[in-house]
Amino acid sequence: MKKTRFTEAQIMGVLRQAEGGLAVPDLCREHGISSTTFYKWRAKYGGMDASMMSQMKVLEDENWRLKRMFADLRCRLTCSERLLEKSDAASSAPGVGSEGSGGEGGQHRAGLPRVGVSETCFRH
Repeated sequence: MKKTRFTEAQIMGVLRQAEGGLAVPDLCREHGISSTTFYKWRAKYGGMDASMMSQMKVLEDENWRLKRMFADLRCRLTCSERLLEKSDAASSAPGVGSEGSGGEGGQHRAGLPRVGVSETCFRH
């Protein structure tokens, strides 16, 4: 995520000045921001105080961390499924394993759906 050059306190100060009646174009020129940036800040942080703003930042960071953990675990699961499929294919090859396999060598284990995987999963 792109880091802002403004702190939470500075953003809150700009928004308070706008609420105080200062014209938005003048305010943007004074702080060196675009009007688009100002309106994005107002949409995101409008009506918040400093404690709510910092709490939201903590929650965003935790959400990013959890998404990353989920992606890593999903990648490991997919890689494990691939290894199991290869193992099933090798054990169901002609002349390998028991005669009474009943053609179940291609069936996926544990009833999990097959999921495509990119080559990045094999870098771990």
